[in-house]
Amino acid sequence: MPVSVTLLSLCQALLISGNILLIAVSPLIGARLAPDPVWSTAPVATQWLGLMCATIPASLIMARLGRKRGFLLGNLMGLGGVMLAAQALVGEHFGLFMFGTWLIGIGIGFGQLYRFAAVEAAPLALRDRAIGLVMGGGVLAAFFGPWLARISRELADTPFLGSFMGLGALYLTALVILLLTRLPPPEATHGEGRPRPLGDIVRQPVFLVAVVSALVGYGVMNLAMTATPLAMAGAGFHFDHVATTIQWHVLAMFLPSFVTGHLTARFGSHRMIVTGCLLLAACGVVAQVDGGVAGFHTALILLGLGWNFTFLPATGLLTEAYRPAEKARTQAANEFLVFSTVAVTALLAGPLVDRLGWTLLNALLIPLALLPIALVFWRRLATRSQRPHISG
Repeated sequence: MPVSVTLLSLCQALLISGNILLIAVSPLIGARLAPDPVWSTAPVATQWLGLMCATIPASLIMARLGRKRGFLLGNLMGLGGVMLAAQALVGEHFGLFMFGTWLIGIGIGFGQLYRFAAVEAAPLALRDRAIGLVMGGGVLAAFFGPWLARISRELADTPFLGSFMGLGALYLTALVILLLTRLPPPEATHGEGRPRPLGDIVRQPVFLVAVVSALVGYGVMNLAMTATPLAMAGAGFHFDHVATTIQWHVLAMFLPSFVTGHLTARFGSHRMIVTGCLLLAACGVVAQVDGGVAGFHTALILLGLGWNFTFLPATGLLTEAYRPAEKARTQAANEFLVFSTVAVTALLAGPLVDRLGWTLLNALLIPLALLPIALVFWRRLATRSQRPHISG
């Protein structure tokens, strides 16, 4: 595996460590600064909104300037957001804090393309393993992120200001690693030729299965994950319990990444996606029967595994939907659809858990988690119908 893939994995680990920190503290900051509890997850939503806004520009910028310059630009945007968020905490300004998380989300949106950069830097035979290695950087984040959230929370007199000081240190470290990383120039990865109309690309069954699997997997996971700190705090659990639950969840999200590529190569993307959807549904079932710490742990572990087995195979499946000249637009469409869904789920998490409660919220997610399975079988039927019939 090329060294550049390993360095991208480290950048991914730093990015996810920061995301975990934000997941743990942003809803609590929102609950403290927001004028109404219903807006407590609004800073999480603006973060995902920033990510959504970055999806199309990030892909097009990287097609023109290259992956490395694009990642550096996104990292600097994230650092700017960290500084604004820190200023908002000192001044207790809810609107400015949301603007800061929006800029942080833009930086994260650029970083979400690390997995596609890994595909380009690795040989074709190692495509799925390269995706797995980069996403596997989240294993380090599963330990480092919650630890950083715990120790940084009270480092400054202003609550949670230390958390954003730690987040800035993560982004600065990633900036140094990116400067040392060699990535192929855009002309070597995006190709030449006349691309097909985007409408023709998105109507392909392979594109539809890949995108729906990714957006359902990520959307269900994000809605339940964002609601977890609020649900656990409402149930009277200590912040340490919240951080530990998120830690196990993120570990379940990324630890399988080291073998997901092998499993996808052996069993195929469709079987992996079906398995992931069943695990997401199992999370909702557990939430119906156990509202204690063990129940939250088990549900969030299943949620993380389900995300891994839907999102990673869907990423590999997407690469079958486009030609080199179509890469930027297709990836941009995929990222926009997936992360606009994630932004909506983050915004809905606060009102839904407040009005419906943890148990009913998860019950409603069960049928949604099973939707990609129907599309997988639809694609199989469509593929069979296109095969030539031999008459005797």
